[in-house]
Amino acid sequence: MTSFLEYFMPFYTYQAKTEESCDKCLEGFDVLQRLNADPLERCPDCGNRVKKVISAPNVVSGKAHLTTDKTAEQKGFTKYKRAGKGVYEKTAGKGPKYISGD
Repeated sequence: MTSFLEYFMPFYTYQAKTEESCDKCLEGFDVLQRLNADPLERCPDCGNRVKKVISAPNVVSGKAHLTTDKTAEQKGFTKYKRAGKGVYEKTAGKGPKYISGD
């Protein structure tokens, strides 16, 4: 069974550890990596040592943009509403009319 970590691939930012590096790693560069991948140790261009830079997460707050059934369907999503205990009924999009945990 494959793990969630094998599919989720965020961007990581790396930057030079020393001043004796190329422009790319002095300014910092982004790399798309799997969550379970080992961090880069060296710049792919100059080979000098790099470090992973910690940055603030991208957090979305406020009202969701897919509030209506029509909007959700236009964006390619399927929307369900709760129809009972463990049962959900489709209100927009493609997919089964009902889904349940049973």
